[in-house]
Formats: sequence, C-alpha cells, structure tokens
Amino acid sequence: MKRVVLAYSGGLDTSIILKWIAETYGVEVVAYTADVGQGEEVEEARTKALATGAVEAIAEDLREEFVVDCVFPALRANAIYEGYYLLGTSLARPVIAKGMVRAAEATGADAVAHGATGKGNDQVRFELSAYALKPDIKIVAPWREWDLRGRADLVAYAERHGIPVPVTPERPYSTDANLLHVSYEGGVLEDPWAAPPPGMFQRTTDPERAPDEAEEVVVSFERGTPVAVNGEELGPVDLLTRVNEIGGRHGVGRVDIVENRFIGMKSRGVYETPGGTILFHAHKAVESITLDREVQHLRDELVPRYAEMVYNGFWYAPEREALQAFMDSIQERVNGEARLRVYKGGVTVEGRRSDRDTLYDHATVTFEADDVYEQADASGFIRLQALRLRSLAEKRLGEGE
Repeated sequence: MKRVVLAYSGGLDTSIILKWIAETYGVEVVAYTADVGQGEEVEEARTKALATGAVEAIAEDLREEFVVDCVFPALRANAIYEGYYLLGTSLARPVIAKGMVRAAEATGADAVAHGATGKGNDQVRFELSAYALKPDIKIVAPWREWDLRGRADLVAYAERHGIPVPVTPERPYSTDANLLHVSYEGGVLEDPWAAPPPGMFQRTTDPERAPDEAEEVVVSFERGTPVAVNGEELGPVDLLTRVNEIGGRHGVGRVDIVENRFIGMKSRGVYETPGGTILFHAHKAVESITLDREVQHLRDELVPRYAEMVYNGFWYAPEREALQAFMDSIQERVNGEARLRVYKGGVTVEGRRSDRDTLYDHATVTFEADDVYEQADASGFIRLQALRLRSLAEKRLGEGE
C-alpha cells in the first residue's frame, strides 16, 4: 500500500487510527469525513485530521445523496428491521463507503480504512460496499489488527504521540448520528435491563415533557417518495430536517431494542428517529388506499428480507437492487397525502387521501343502500371457501374423531 483513505470522524478512535496506520504501514493517510447530517463536527474533524498527520483531509457533503439514494428508497420499501429499527446507521454506511471509494480514486489511494470494531456490523457494511464498488481495493481494519484493547490503551497511545484527547468526560455509551437518526450503544447500555441515562437523547424531547397540545402534520407523496410537509414542497434534505424538528419536539421516534447482529451476537441498541418515524407511518397510510391487496401483501412478505439485506451490509448486492426495483415499481400508484397527529411520543394516523389513485370506493363499502354490491353473492363465496373445511370435518366425524 502507498496511500490509504480513512473514514475519519475526529473522535479518539479514528484520530489514533490515522497515526497508527501511518506508523505501522509507512503510508500516507487521506482523512475522509462524510457529512451525512451529523452536525457541526464535520469541519472540526477536517482541521484536526491535518493536525494529526493526514496528508490531505476531505470533508464531503453527502446529505442529499444519503437521503435520495438510501433513505427514501428504504422508505419506499417500508424497511424496518426486526419490527422496530428503521436502519439509520445501516443506510448511511453504503453512501459513506461510496464516497471513500471516490476519494481513493481521486487521490490515488489503493486502500481504505475504517474504525469499526471487530464485533459489530459496520465493519461488514463498509467492506462489502467497498468491495462491491471497487473489487481490487485493499482494506485496513485496525481494530482487527492492533494490540490496543480498550479506551485506556487508546488514551495512552494518544498521549505518547501527542494526539489531542477530548477533555470532556466520556459519555458512558457510544453515539453515531446522521440526518435520519442518532444511535446509542455500549457502556451502560450493555446491560439490557438498565434504562438509558437521563439526558442521553439528543434530538427528541422527553415525551413526558413534550408539549401538552398535539400537532398535526400532513405529508404528501409522489410515487412513494415524500415531497411536501403541510402543503409546502421541500427538497429531500429540507423535508427530512422539517419532520425531524416536528417529531423531535414531541418526543417521537425513540426505540430501545435488543437486535440480532449479522456476526451472530445479540446487541442492545437505542435509537431516536423522529422524522423517519413520521414518514414511515405516513407512507403506510397512503399505501393503504392506493396499493392492491395482493401486491401489498406480497410486498409485506418481502420487507423482512429487504431490511435484513440492508442491515447486513448488502446494499450494493444484486439481490437488494433487484428487490428495490420491485419495491419502486409498485410505488407508481402511491400518490396522495396522510394526516397525522403527533403527541407525547406517539404518532397517530388521522386521515389519508389520494385524488387520482385511491382504490378505496365509498360506494362499495358503505353500510347504507348501494347499487354496486350484491350482498347475496357472499353466500356462494363463503360456501366455496368452506368446501375444504367441510370435507375435512366430514372425514374426521366419519372416523369418530
């Protein structure tokens, strides 16, 4: 290797990794910081990388790419992992890996590196994505190579090499943020019985302290993609930011789960996804009146498979891309809007409508008199559905069961 592109956050781990790679392999290190909506630390990370020894520091705004290419496709698929997790971290890794590969090609690097531990899912997501995009890329994963075992070793290494260490006390858990969510794991959260520490959540108000008045929000969709909030058309990043603000204000989107990692262990994760939770429920509401029953049921059977592919890091795999094509094809009729009520951590659908694509026919479903449905037809339908049940019952009764 001659040059390595490192996914760099500016935290203790990646700052040490930057120095460690240069020292261990004798190569130049390009620090790559992807802005996927994590906040102000992006520019701080770029400056710190240069001070720590990077030959070049790249900070790239990937927010639009993240939302358009990853978040919204997953929303169109109603992706949710193990019934709760809206895949915030999982969806960010493919776009970051793609940016790293671009940076490697632009800077003449022949390898990429990351700070993911050897126990988690991110190592798989980064590396599968990198290999899928550039098959001959080399991977450096220090946590699987070095002899540093924990935070004390990292701090000692930083002190030996003059690497700045944050003076603020470490939070007793780790966090990862992007425009879709914030995740929390490790430390005190490793005990699945322990409650999250007070004041941990960054984007959502404690539901008990949320406003006492509910707020109504209307989300409009075109072909399954959200395009407007409360009648105002917004770009992808602004739209997600807007619903994040609304959901966060009312404490929406907190999830505390024990999930099954791809590598085989169970892990406790705590997430806050305020805007994503609103969009998820709004999307399902519009689908409920625009999707054919059998198409909807077939799609719902495939959602766990799709979510598992994303969670496990197979974003650029042919099976995910093929399934995405199916998911997107059935969204052609998902046009309309949903009205939701957000209140103290809850999201309730209060209305849904579609002017041109609704399959909901009031004249058919009404309990009042109508001219479009012959109720007597149900007798034959039920008798045919019961035919096999009656045959089985006659057989059992004849045999004395």
